[in-house]
Amino acid sequence: MANALVSIQIIPKTKNGEDVIPYVDAAIDVIEQAGVKYEVHPLETTMEGELSDLFAVIEKMNQKMADLGSASIISQVKVYYKPDGDASMDVLTEKYR
Repeated sequence: MANALVSIQIIPKTKNGEDVIPYVDAAIDVIEQAGVKYEVHPLETTMEGELSDLFAVIEKMNQKMADLGSASIISQVKVYYKPDGDASMDVLTEKYR
């Protein structure tokens, strides 16, 4: 059972000022490869899982941006943590669906 929801907006400084969308796509691919539950939204992506695992994914996302040539990266992160292990995107949004 997941104990955290983490939303991230990653903003890489691109090498030559090019469009960031391919970089964001690569960051989302890091999440996909991690195998955690996630949802992509227009301004951020939300992941569901164990807090330590999700922070590790964020670290890999930032490293991927560096590997692609970003000189700096801003990661805006929001965390919902429930130590008892009952954090769920579905539960938090069910009344809106």
